[in-house]
Amino acid sequence: MPRTRSSRRWLKEHFSDPYVKAAQQKGYRSRAVFKLEEIDGRDRLIRPGQRIVDLGAAPGGWSEYCAARLGGRGQVIALDVLPMEPLPGVTVLQGDFTEAAALAGLDEALGGEPVDLVLSDMAPNLSGQKAVDQPRAMLLAELALEFVDGRLNPGGDLLVKTFQGQGFEALLADMRGRFRRVHSRKPGASRDRSREVYLLAREFLA
Repeated sequence: MPRTRSSRRWLKEHFSDPYVKAAQQKGYRSRAVFKLEEIDGRDRLIRPGQRIVDLGAAPGGWSEYCAARLGGRGQVIALDVLPMEPLPGVTVLQGDFTEAAALAGLDEALGGEPVDLVLSDMAPNLSGQKAVDQPRAMLLAELALEFVDGRLNPGGDLLVKTFQGQGFEALLADMRGRFRRVHSRKPGASRDRSREVYLLAREFLA
């Protein structure tokens, strides 16, 4: 099947991307690790001893980074609808976060213990139609926010991928009602043309 002009453009951009090259050189699973690395370096998110949940984890770059930062002291639980190769120091679960069965499996892995940090890099399969993609993306962000209720330690943090557009301001207001501080972050590894913005919510009010 011949490649479309847009797919050829994406491939050219992908393989010339300095973050893709750096990820390959360092053996990281994806370029996305540099997004978390930059935010963590600025905001000091990850500390030994934490219990971390990584939503939308595949192929595992963020979980891999978290496990390395924890240095064997703490716990990382990764969930994605896609299969993921095992990672040292990470409990890997496969399931659709929008379904009750996946959530039950995640709660079972937590064993009733509270979480210190929730990371969500979830995004829908994009159709290219903003009127369809934006609501799907915001739903995933809203579900990640709902997940913290009853699970996140008081004073805990949430980092969630969002997309600017319809529903963004409502989500931001909701987060400000549940956390002491909320910051927006646009890491260097986020492509310029992307509408993605990460919202970092600090100090859960429970």
